Amino acid sequence: MNASPSGRDARAWVEVDLAAVVENARTVARVAGTRLLPVVKANAYGVGAVAVSRALEPLEPWGYGVATIEEGAELRAAGIARPVLVFMPARPDLFEAYHALRLTPALGDRASIGAWIAREGRGGAFHLEIDTGMGRSGVRWDEVEPLAHLVDTPYLEGCYTHFHSADRGDGSADAQLERFKAAVARLVRRPSILHVANSAAAFRGRPFAQDMIRPGIYLYGASAGEGLPSGKPAIALRARVVSVRKVRRGESVSYGASWTASRDTTVATLAIGYADGVRRLLGREAAATVVLSGARCPVVGRVTMDLTMVDVGAGRAAVGDVATLIGEADGLGNTLDQVAAWSGALPHELLAGLGPRLPRLYR
Repeated sequence: MNASPSGRDARAWVEVDLAAVVENARTVARVAGTRLLPVVKANAYGVGAVAVSRALEPLEPWGYGVATIEEGAELRAAGIARPVLVFMPARPDLFEAYHALRLTPALGDRASIGAWIAREGRGGAFHLEIDTGMGRSGVRWDEVEPLAHLVDTPYLEGCYTHFHSADRGDGSADAQLERFKAAVARLVRRPSILHVANSAAAFRGRPFAQDMIRPGIYLYGASAGEGLPSGKPAIALRARVVSVRKVRRGESVSYGASWTASRDTTVATLAIGYADGVRRLLGREAAATVVLSGARCPVVGRVTMDLTMVDVGAGRAAVGDVATLIGEADGLGNTLDQVAAWSGALPHELLAGLGPRLPRLYR
């Protein structure tokens, strides 16, 4: 490999195991027993939407889920021909872009549905979003009936809803599913595709599978939810040591002097910070560690924009050494879920926040 900041000679990078992503997709599809709509919005949660979609093509998913027109355009430019469902509520002034890119809109109000259908027969397929308790977009489950005749059209390809707490297993998803089924029953015709299940719901039994599931975070190696399985680890986050220094007992490290050495020690500085997606308060948790030279080294002080400090103690560290923040090295490692917990963040939040300054290396 050439010496280049785009590869493992970079100061920090994300390694992506596409085979693990594919294995996770196979697993969740097997459990649910239905077709896949892999969610690749937000650049596949930061993993790489084009790379992930291409890797999943042999599984013959129904299509791919994105959040924006721009994300759909990226898949089309990469040669992805399957349906692309855009979950952002569609605006009528952007309908020409949907049509030109062959994107499927999510519609959830009378005005946008009417405008889509009225486009001189050029509207194409759309999916009706039904709000069963999320409270952010879509037609309310108990207000579907007045729209039933408007959506009595062959353009209505699918209906879907989104659960607010399927990862908690508190029964709320069951209640939302019943609302969804009652709403669909009020339609003049049942569309060909019903889909409700995110990663968590996909593992909660066949009633949630419907005609298609929408796995997201599980594909990328995180837990699907409380009491549910984790995906095979799919990413590793690594950074190089750029400075090694002695810190004496009583001396502090980083902004706010929030960490003070309790003994004479060695601190290594890693070339990664919150501009790359490492959370600023990661070091507030005493348990937060990285793997460096075969040992666990605690993160100390506040993470800065470009740099993170770790306490090496009596261990070894030299400029150029590679530390692992997420993933495995030397038989040790941290999962995405664990680092997210230390960061006070959701795994989705942490993963999607890994910045564009970090090259993605695929295998």
